Amino acid sequence: MSRLSGMTGFGRADGAGEGWTWSVEARSVNGRNLEVRFRGPNGFDGLERAAKAAAQARLARGQVTIGVQAKRVETGEAAVTINAAVLARYLTLANELAEDGATPPSADGLLALRGVIEAPEEVDDPEARAILEAAMAGTVEAALDALKTSREGEGVQLTPVLEEFIRRIAALVAQAEGEAQAQVVAIRDRFSRRMAELAPDAPGLEDRIFLEAAALATKADVREELDRLTAHIDAARQLLVSAPAGRKLDFLMQEFMREANTLCSKSATTALTGIGLELKAVIEQLREQVQNVE
Repeated sequence: MSRLSGMTGFGRADGAGEGWTWSVEARSVNGRNLEVRFRGPNGFDGLERAAKAAAQARLARGQVTIGVQAKRVETGEAAVTINAAVLARYLTLANELAEDGATPPSADGLLALRGVIEAPEEVDDPEARAILEAAMAGTVEAALDALKTSREGEGVQLTPVLEEFIRRIAALVAQAEGEAQAQVVAIRDRFSRRMAELAPDAPGLEDRIFLEAAALATKADVREELDRLTAHIDAARQLLVSAPAGRKLDFLMQEFMREANTLCSKSATTALTGIGLELKAVIEQLREQVQNVE
């Protein structure tokens, strides 16, 4: 049995290797379709493609943001590099100036001169970069797995809420079925009283009342709408155990509301109209919750 999943969640994973450390955060909010946004370090062009493919393999809907932060791990030896040749030339010039009366240079002054201290250049080894990028992509997948688990946790909380709304809809449909059976009698009695008031001595009044009342009852027959509502209830319960179900539930909410509107328009009694209006209110509440379902 598939578990229902929400669309709001968060996942994080960390990684290290090849002289780098990195962290990945993946978060998502509600969205009609799947939209993946990626932010990552420069120079890892393939990482965005891998991240989006991993998200598409795991998620069906929602606005997903994946962020990767990475930095090199600097060792004490590599942190400072002195260019001895450049320093020697500066010392030669400084000594010559000192012989002419200039102030001898200090150590910190020499180290501040351009070119004396050099930052270590990164060796861009394509093979090492590919290995590093693959390791980062694995961490992205771990963060997305955590995000998916978080969204499934939201689905666990949503399921009983949706089930309760569906139960209330089913109860209202059952009430409407009972009221619909009494609607035919109410229409006939109402029409009979009206005809008797307008034309009490008209010949064939009984037959006329019967025919007209039957025609009105046919127009007001809501059995077809109630049958469709019952079918929609069964479909909704099945969707709750067949994730991802968000898009199908969205469509089903439209069908629910269409039948409820028709039920209200055909109603010939205050009681049935009241049931129809309450039914519409519960369907709208269910629709709002369905917006959270993947």
